[in-house]
Amino acid sequence: MNDWIEICRVDDIPVLGARRVRRPAGTDVAIFRTESDRVFALLDRCPHKGGPLSQGIVFGEHVACPLHNWAIALEDGQARAPDIGCATRFEVRVEGGAVSLLASELATLAIDDADAAAALAAARKVIAIASA
Repeated sequence: MNDWIEICRVDDIPVLGARRVRRPAGTDVAIFRTESDRVFALLDRCPHKGGPLSQGIVFGEHVACPLHNWAIALEDGQARAPDIGCATRFEVRVEGGAVSLLASELATLAIDDADAAAALAAARKVIAIASA
């Protein structure tokens, strides 16, 4: 099933910064851009105390949580040792400068709501973006 949703252009994400993708249910998703224009997406919640990763500082291929400076790897969401924890990772596709996420992941990953089917339908209708 091809359920990629175009979210923004790579140029809409600040270099060494992030944008937030609002979801109908669950915590927002943060889309990060590295200095080398690699793009990653993680749940916008630090595994430590829930800090908004979209407000953190991107360095290399990590983001520093703005609350307690935990370094979270953008590739897999893992906290850098000695810290332990993981932020949920979302698949990202970049084609022709367009950044897309999977609607099915937006509707189901890290959603506490039992009605994932309704969330999927809503995600396909409206995905709003807010600057981080």
